[in-house]
Amino acid sequence: MQLDDVRVLDLTRLLPGPYATQLLADLGAEIIKIEDPNVGDYARWMPPRTDDGTGAIFAAVNRGKQSVALDLKSEDGIEAFFQLLEDADVVVEGFRPGVAERLGVDYDTVSERNPDVVYCSITGYGQDGPHSDRAGHDLGYVGLSGLLDMTRSGPDATPQIPGYPIADMAGGMSAAFGIVSGLLSRELGDGTGTYLDVSLTDAVVSFSQVVALPALLGDKPRPSETHLTGALPWYGVYETADGAYVTLSALEEKFWIAFCEAIDRPDLEGVHGTEDPAERDALREELESIFAERTRSAWADLEEVDVPVEPVLSPAEALEHPQIESRGMVRRAENGYPAIVSPITADGSSGREGVPDHGEHMEAVLEEAGDDRAELDGVGSGN
Repeated sequence: MQLDDVRVLDLTRLLPGPYATQLLADLGAEIIKIEDPNVGDYARWMPPRTDDGTGAIFAAVNRGKQSVALDLKSEDGIEAFFQLLEDADVVVEGFRPGVAERLGVDYDTVSERNPDVVYCSITGYGQDGPHSDRAGHDLGYVGLSGLLDMTRSGPDATPQIPGYPIADMAGGMSAAFGIVSGLLSRELGDGTGTYLDVSLTDAVVSFSQVVALPALLGDKPRPSETHLTGALPWYGVYETADGAYVTLSALEEKFWIAFCEAIDRPDLEGVHGTEDPAERDALREELESIFAERTRSAWADLEEVDVPVEPVLSPAEALEHPQIESRGMVRRAENGYPAIVSPITADGSSGREGVPDHGEHMEAVLEEAGDDRAELDGVGSGN
């Protein structure tokens, strides 16, 4: 899979849009990041920051991109954008509904000038619906989508904020998938582009499949009471002798039997799959005692491949785990920041390196596009 010949004009900032285009960059696409001349992408300045003062979130999702500072509210800025648009394959924007139209960079305007373009709008709630104009962030999206409710340790416990910004990342990945699909459709179809409306909330709702059907059929799935949220003692999280935690995910009977054999407890084999609440409670108590007998590392060192026990790691520990390292998920460039790369391993992809300074590629990109206005006040130089 190679996107080396794909040029993307990226009008997004913060996290969801930049993550989407970072996934494309990791597959070789050329990303031209168009930033406001004054402050640029807000994430550049947000804490936590790297040693040189760059926002860590910005550095994480803007590798290998080229930065061009354009004032899209000025005539020169918009004309420079249209110059770049001539050779673009994709435009990605993350404005609230209606803003792109007011700026004159909406899909209708863009597609008139470049009918081949795949245009993607990424918003919190989508382009329509009663919440479409609302401000929001990840926490609100996972709350509205039903996910936050399922983070409780029990039906009466307080919902817990997820450790990762799930809506932002899910929306970014959905956008990247949609863009690649749009490019493929263009190649297999009549050569024209398409419009993509990506909602971060919709992306999280699409993750609800395991509880959505019961909910739609009149059931009320509750945290700790569904098969994947703690109702089953053979699918849960247990504390170890050193105060750490491990997971047990023996949903299938064959894996449960393998676990019982590994701990020399054949007497527990027959209880797998029981629907009796008392038997489940008794088994959970027994498992709590069993896991408390060994440290996390001892449980992690089990050699039986069919025993689904894994350690609960911190993010720092996870990134140093041999499995993660062997997959090349962490890229340590000689010059630049360590980075998490695309989860898609593909032959021939050629991800780019380096986090761009604000407006760093202004002159080179505009000159290549045949535009000599890189230093005009109305376009912006990134200073």
